[in-house]
Amino acid sequence: MEIRNADMQLCTIIRRNLESCILGKKTEISRLLTALLAGGHVLLEDVPGTGKTQLVKALARTIGGDFRRIQCNPDLLPTDITGVSIYHPKEETFIFRPGPVVSNILLADEINRATTKTQSALLEAMEERRITVDGFTHELPVPFLLFATQNPVEFEGTYMLPEAQLDRFMMKLTLGYPDEATELQMVLASRSGQPADRLEQVAEIDDIARMQEQVRHVHVDEAVADYLIRIVRSTRTHDAVQLGASPRAAIALLAAAKAHAYLAERDYVIPDDIKELAQPVLGHRLMLHTEARMNGTTPLQIIDAVVEQTNAPVRLER
Repeated sequence: MEIRNADMQLCTIIRRNLESCILGKKTEISRLLTALLAGGHVLLEDVPGTGKTQLVKALARTIGGDFRRIQCNPDLLPTDITGVSIYHPKEETFIFRPGPVVSNILLADEINRATTKTQSALLEAMEERRITVDGFTHELPVPFLLFATQNPVEFEGTYMLPEAQLDRFMMKLTLGYPDEATELQMVLASRSGQPADRLEQVAEIDDIARMQEQVRHVHVDEAVADYLIRIVRSTRTHDAVQLGASPRAAIALLAAAKAHAYLAERDYVIPDDIKELAQPVLGHRLMLHTEARMNGTTPLQIIDAVVEQTNAPVRLER
């Protein structure tokens, strides 16, 4: 597979556009772009005011496409997401009125404020890129990507995301607070309004679809795939882990590694791609034993230990 210089330049322009809006978060933006090109959904979890919603809005404005936003709350119904069939008296038939999920980029803001019944309306869309309403199946646009935000420190009026839904997110990212110099820049820039509202579109949604197809053809050597599988399977046998990473997690990690290699202008995956993405792809999928949590052990610590203990294949000649 030949990686086009024009596509690499476009990726650079998209990255710079986002970095001009969300300051001091190069690593997080790089991982967001990795998920974008891998076609994976992203959960952004952090305290209020760290730029989660702004980042998704900036991405949507940068790449174009049909962007919709859902403000989640306990009153939100599944049909508010998927859409509803309405009877048309003149035509004497039901007409499907699509909901916001029928889009290229869907932002579910504060997703854990929606009830579990409403959250489940997204399961089919996230996995199969389609929805079923009143017995009829409707395909979603290509590409379809869900970006969800949630606040990890507020519990009143929130509902825990079920494991089945967490497993459908390719990555979980946190932004964190900026350093002092960056925060000063942000405060000064805010005098001119929201930075995301000033961004210009620099790509078309068809460009993203094309690059996603190229990412699928990035080469993965069998030894590298075996290395990935050994990492994933080790999370299931760790003493501190009650529920390890699923086969879906292995597939997501491989897809993300291919996108990471593509952004590095390589047409093949290396073990470092897997090491780099193990935390954001696997971390939210692990459920620890109560004793481990009480001792302060975190899923990210488990993943670091597993990666360190798993021997990577030597560099192979291609």
